[in-house]
Amino acid sequence: MARNIFFGVSAAGLLLIFIVQFFWSPIVHLLWVLVPYILLGFYDMHFASHNVLRNYPVVGHLRYALEFISPEIQQYFIETNESGRPYNRQQRNLVYARAHGGLDTQPFGTQWDILDVGYQRASHSLAPKHVVPEKARVVVGGPQCKRPYEASRLNISAMSFGALSANAIHALNAGAKIGGFAHNTGEGGLSPYHLAGGGDIIWQIGTGYFGCRTAEGNFDAEKFKANANRDVVKMIEIKLSQGAKPAHGGVLPAAKVDEEISRIRGVPMGKDVLSPAAHTAFSTPEGLLQFVEDLRGMTDGKPVGFKLCIGRRSEFMGICKAMLKTGILPDFITVDGAEGGTGAAPPEFSNRLGVPIDEALVFVHNCLVGTGLRQDIRIIASGKVVTGFDLMEKIALGADMCNAARPMMFALGCIQSLRCNTNTCPTGIATQDQTRARAVDVSLRKQHVANYHDATIESFRELVGACGLEDPVDLTPHHIYQRLADQSEKSSDEIYDYLDEGELLSDMIRPSYLKDWDKARAEAF
Repeated sequence: MARNIFFGVSAAGLLLIFIVQFFWSPIVHLLWVLVPYILLGFYDMHFASHNVLRNYPVVGHLRYALEFISPEIQQYFIETNESGRPYNRQQRNLVYARAHGGLDTQPFGTQWDILDVGYQRASHSLAPKHVVPEKARVVVGGPQCKRPYEASRLNISAMSFGALSANAIHALNAGAKIGGFAHNTGEGGLSPYHLAGGGDIIWQIGTGYFGCRTAEGNFDAEKFKANANRDVVKMIEIKLSQGAKPAHGGVLPAAKVDEEISRIRGVPMGKDVLSPAAHTAFSTPEGLLQFVEDLRGMTDGKPVGFKLCIGRRSEFMGICKAMLKTGILPDFITVDGAEGGTGAAPPEFSNRLGVPIDEALVFVHNCLVGTGLRQDIRIIASGKVVTGFDLMEKIALGADMCNAARPMMFALGCIQSLRCNTNTCPTGIATQDQTRARAVDVSLRKQHVANYHDATIESFRELVGACGLEDPVDLTPHHIYQRLADQSEKSSDEIYDYLDEGELLSDMIRPSYLKDWDKARAEAF
């Protein structure tokens, strides 16, 4: 700021000199160029905060200019179709094509290195089948649920108003309405924009209890009932942790807490809003399940579940033991992978905490099978689901359905500029800048969201049929193969250790699960 003021005053003075003496001397033209250069150089040498500028005044700014546009240079000119992160060009282009209803085929064979370590494929059949559209839906609601919900196998993952703009949230919900799938609110509360399109809602309750909190930040049952009993709210999800920043609470700076955010989240204006790392409504596995039962009772039996990123294996096993002890079952469990999501987070949390989605998914599935509870609880996989194959692979490993966040943003027009946490999103999606947000045309983008969902579900059905199956429930880990470092292939049931029904309740627990099972407690995390 100081440099801007200094340079601005200098420029104004020189402009005045130029106007007065323009016709008096050609030297003034030269001074018009040289004087600002000299003044900026003097400032850089003596006052600049960057070492480079002190040693290389003026010209050093070129380095920072190139650094500023380096992400765009990397994305547009350097990265290959397969090398981009977190989503590569092939994945992004596929979403764009399907969202626009365009051509989503490719010529000249695969561009993937199919001999690369980690490459996955499905085993097709010489007797392919047809999977009817009805099989691409699944009923969520266990024996303790009075109002089960028939969900799509692919839904919109949690994204809050505040993280995303009003137009982006509105377009997502309207797209969910068109396509007949569900829209998770994220922990930021049930905003008018989540309700604007009329799409089915999964209301997420985070540690901040936004939309159902007291002035002190605790859970408010009456406020919860007022929103949860809306007809459009189909399921309730308690967020324990997320893949982007497991075991980390969020902070919404006071500057962002305007009147609208204050009203939606139930927080005071002009003050930082803190989301605790843990819930205050419960502190044990038994307490979690009691909270599940309480919320289900307040909604007259709507499906209630929880979302988590797996960390300590014994803690999730403690929840399973609490299910056995109390007899209270969640209707679903959303497993979030450490691959992260739309939420901004400290790099250490994003990069170094949490279990990857495939391993976490198999673990949760195994724990429920091993305790004899799997048939009553749906598993939702949330983590880098882009294509029909991704959806198929997750269901084969143990999921019943999947959530997608960032691909839905691509359908809205996201270009992966990686500015989600700066409020300067160039596409108007991940920003609260109303001028930028106007770029999201709700009437256009809602159809793109529905198109992407429908095309991905159609691809999923065709892949399941190509494996000789008529129903996704018949998918097994044996249908998915992965290439290993020794250039051999193994099916997923050979890579992962799948438990037998009720094994954790027997005396023959395999060693890979025994130690954590012995540590698990229903009474404490």
